[in-house]
Amino acid sequence: MTPPGPVGDRFRRFRQRLAAEGSHQPHTSDERPTAASGAAATSDRNTASGDGSANSRRGDLTTRRTTEASGRRRRRRGGGGEELRVPEAEFTSYYGRPVLKGPVWKWDIAAYLFTGGLAAGSSLLAAGGQLTGRPALRRAGRVTALAAVSASAVFLVKDLGRPARFHHMLRVAKPTSPMSMGTWILTAYGPAAGVAAIAEAAGVLPRHGLLGLAGRALPPIGHAAGLIAAGTAPALATYTGVLLADTAVPSWHEAYPELPVIFAGSALASGAGVGLLAAPPAQAGPARRMAVAGAALELYGAHRVETRLGLLSEPYRLGRPGRLLRAGRLLTAGGVAGAVLGRRSRVVGALSGTALLAASVLTRFGIFYGGVASARDPRYTVVPQRERVEARRTGMDLPSDRAVPPAV
Repeated sequence: MTPPGPVGDRFRRFRQRLAAEGSHQPHTSDERPTAASGAAATSDRNTASGDGSANSRRGDLTTRRTTEASGRRRRRRGGGGEELRVPEAEFTSYYGRPVLKGPVWKWDIAAYLFTGGLAAGSSLLAAGGQLTGRPALRRAGRVTALAAVSASAVFLVKDLGRPARFHHMLRVAKPTSPMSMGTWILTAYGPAAGVAAIAEAAGVLPRHGLLGLAGRALPPIGHAAGLIAAGTAPALATYTGVLLADTAVPSWHEAYPELPVIFAGSALASGAGVGLLAAPPAQAGPARRMAVAGAALELYGAHRVETRLGLLSEPYRLGRPGRLLRAGRLLTAGGVAGAVLGRRSRVVGALSGTALLAASVLTRFGIFYGGVASARDPRYTVVPQRERVEARRTGMDLPSDRAVPPAV
């Protein structure tokens, strides 16, 4: 039975509209649309006019991300482009402060290191001149030793702040403390060096009366005091190296076997420089031998420091410490060469002595500033610690992340 005209026309137009809308929608499967899908399609048609711009933006963003991802995959497969990488680690600490609290010592302690070594070397030089009958060497060594130990006391008290603090350190004697032992070494060495130097004034005293009696008694007293000062001189020359190595400063602490050797060689070289400056060539034989021995010890210790410490040798090669130490080595080699080859020339001997003294100053200051530089950079503290921990784990055959307790 055929429906009425108006109703049939409306039904026909409805079917045509459904057919037209269905031709514009993509079909991903052959399944028939359900009632829910039909409702969703109707809802999409009702909201298409309001959300068209948002849908287009989301579609553009999705397309752009897909394109970038595919481009990265193509670059990774083809080997082109630059791969992203993690930035290099920077050794920093809280608020940019160093890991270690650096030494508060200033240049006066570096000068104290030099004057202490100069006093020790001069006492050894004076003892050599005394035992071999060379009065020029004996006199120069004794006077220089007294002047150098006096300057050491000034620099030390300046660093302590008050002279009473040095006196307070004499209340105890602690063999495990290099500073305590150094205080007692200075206490034993200073008076002996002073008496030996005063004994050199016996020649200008009158021969009669009370002063004449003192003039006759001073030479044997000075002889004994000079030998006592020479006996304590090796400890005075090397205890400062032990003192630096006993701190937590990385480049000082790790060089504990070499610092006493370097300081002993520097002390011998500086004492030899005094002898080459003050004594005529005929009496400078012990000074020349001291120069050779001191240069050998100093250069050997410096070579060990630059080759054995690994990363911790960098502060001794770079920057101001590196320049000071290199200049010191050149002056040491030049001073020894002049002392050996120019043994007949007083001028060459004086130049060689000056070079050896300057080399000793540069060496002490270079060692001092190298340790200060290693304390300021966290890398010289962190990296060696990690290497030691890894070496212990490797030696114990333990995994790298945690230690396995022994089985009971």
